[in-house]
This record gives sequence, C-alpha cells and structure tokens, in this order.
Amino acid sequence: MTSLKKLFTVAILAVGTLSASAQATDSKDYKPFPHMFVGIQGGAQTTFTDYDQLKLITPTASIYFGGWFTPVVGARLHVNGIWNKGGYNNGIVPDFEYDYKYITPNLDLMLNLVTLFGKKDYYPVNVYLIGGIGLNYAWDNDDAYAQKGVMPMAWKDNRLSHNARVGAMLDINLAKHWSLNLEVDANSLSDRYNSKIADKDDWSLTAQLGLTYKFGFKKNKKEPEPVVEPEPEPVIVPEPEPVYATRIDTTWYDEVEYKDVTKDREIKKEIFFGLAQDGVNQDNVQIKAVADFLKGVKDGEITITSYADKGTGNPKLNMGYSKKRAEKTKKALVEHGVDPKMIKIVEWKGDTVQPYPDDNDKNRLSVITGHGVYTDKEPYTVKKFRTKEVRYRVQ
Repeated sequence: MTSLKKLFTVAILAVGTLSASAQATDSKDYKPFPHMFVGIQGGAQTTFTDYDQLKLITPTASIYFGGWFTPVVGARLHVNGIWNKGGYNNGIVPDFEYDYKYITPNLDLMLNLVTLFGKKDYYPVNVYLIGGIGLNYAWDNDDAYAQKGVMPMAWKDNRLSHNARVGAMLDINLAKHWSLNLEVDANSLSDRYNSKIADKDDWSLTAQLGLTYKFGFKKNKKEPEPVVEPEPEPVIVPEPEPVYATRIDTTWYDEVEYKDVTKDREIKKEIFFGLAQDGVNQDNVQIKAVADFLKGVKDGEITITSYADKGTGNPKLNMGYSKKRAEKTKKALVEHGVDPKMIKIVEWKGDTVQPYPDDNDKNRLSVITGHGVYTDKEPYTVKKFRTKEVRYRVQ
C-alpha cells in the first residue's frame, strides 16, 4: 500500500506542475474530436486475497490503442501485464509466496465525465469513466503448483480467464498531441486465478501513470477573410528640385604600424631524475620547451650542467651519474631537432655542487640554460588623414 500512496502522490504533484501548460493548448486550428491515440503506462498492481496484502504488490505495465469518436465517447484496446504474486497461510503450514505471470487484453469503453456534464467540447483536464471486458491468460505457476499438497486448487501450465474491468482515469493535456494520465482499475477474474478457491471471482487492482500520443486530428475550416477595398491613392504634389553644393572634409586618425626589433631572450629549464636514474627522451616536456625556444633563434646557444645528490652514493658514483644525465640530456635535445652547434657546453658536477641544499632529492637534475636573439614586431603610431567629398543641400 505504501507504493500505491507514493504513486498517487506523484500523480497529484504532476497535476499541479503541468496544469498551467495544459491551459495553453490551442484547439482553434484543429478539431479536438474525433482523433486516435496510443500510449504506455507503468505502475503497480495487487490481487486481493487473505494473505498480507502489502507483500503482494508487484510492478505492472500496459500499452493501449484507441480513439475518441465524440467529445464524450471513446474506446480502446488495452493490454496489461506481466508480473503477479500470491501468498498462502492456513495457520499450520509456514507462510510462503509464489510468483506467476499474466497478460490481459481488454476492450474498454471510455466516457469523458467532464465534457458530458460541461458546456464545452474541450477541456485541458478530463476525468474518464472506464468499463470493459476481455481475457486474462496466466502462466508460469510452478511455485504454487509445487505446494499442491497444501494448495489443491493450484493450477499447472496455464490458465485462461475472463477479465471484467471498471476504473477511472485522470488525463491532463500537455500539448496538442500529448497528455499525461493516472488510471486506477478494478479487474474481476474467475475463481482460482490466484490458485485458491473462494466460490466467487478474484479481484485485482492496478494503479498506473501513463503518457498518451494523440493523432488523426482534422483541421477546422477557415472562414474566408473579408475583402478590403483599397483606399484611393493620395495625390502627390511634386516639390521643387533642391540645389546642392559640395565641399571637401578632412579626417585625421591614428594608424598602428610595426617595425622589426631584435631582443635577446633567456631560458632556464630543469629536468629532475629518480635515485640512480639518468633516463630522458625527446618527449620530455622540458626538452620540448627548449627545442621550441630555439626555433627561429639567431646566435642561440645553451649550456647543460648535471648534478647528483650528496645524500646517497659516493663521490665517484655520483660523478658518473651526473655525467650520464648530462650526455642523455644533450642526446634528447638533438633527437628533438636542436642543432648540436647550439649546445656550447655540456658539464657535470657530481655531488660537488648542490643547487638545492635544503632538498637532497632535487639535486638529482640537469639544468639547461641559454639565450638567443629573436626578431619581434614593435608597434608604433603614425598620424594619417583621409578626405571625403560631401554633397549638401543649399536650399
């Protein structure tokens, strides 16, 4: 029952949110009736029995197709299914629940109570009374049939039953072709549908939210527009020809131009290594930055100086590490396109110099420094003027 309450709460909120947009539906350019419709629904259902009713609530879904023939009368083919559940408790045998499946095709007659008692053929919110008859086909009842000893009325394989329906639908028009609905139906089925016998029909209750697409509207005939006689054209009295003269106007303005200037720029990049590591390749970010800096440079030159940390190894090992770091840094630069002639100095210091005395690990590095002369464009302002011949009226 909690799930059904939530379903009704969602429906009430939908009514409050969408009623404003439903009021804007325009029926002036088409006839609201007759028309066809198709839609889908989803919600919950339960079959009434002597078992705990809350435990028997299951999801359900429907599709439907039909038409409204007048503002009051419509009909549809409605197909509902597919999950159902039953429960058994005779006071002796422990409780057990069983699942089975069903499908219910139904022919329904629909009456619009709002247009029936209202004064118009169209309303944005409608209430339909629904009644119909159909068939119910159920199957997959193995769970109940396995308890045949305590449920002698449990059926096997499948069961075909009648389905008599009465229900109501709240329908809200969202636009010309779309509406949202909430439908609640009570369905009467033959006894033993839920594998029990009560000497009367079994009943199920469904509550579903749905979306309907409407089509097949006919256009309203437009009244011919009244013929408007054109007004007589006014008599235009020509004015005397004006007399014109010309003058030359001068406008001064500033224009930005550019001149070439040479500037010497500097670069410094650091490549850090792991403990006892010397690997560096041409894809290194710092290598790429140095190579990009040297493109188009004039008189460019760089220096590579490599180090090792004093906190690990020994002076001999550290001198070897710094040498390999310097050589592989140079190799990576050349592989990335740097002219070897621009690499003026390649040196290694081992652990004799510590560029980062407060951070031992950062002293495992190669430092690339350099400079180059670039030609830049420098803006400057030039005063210019333009002339324009202006024609003006004398009289």
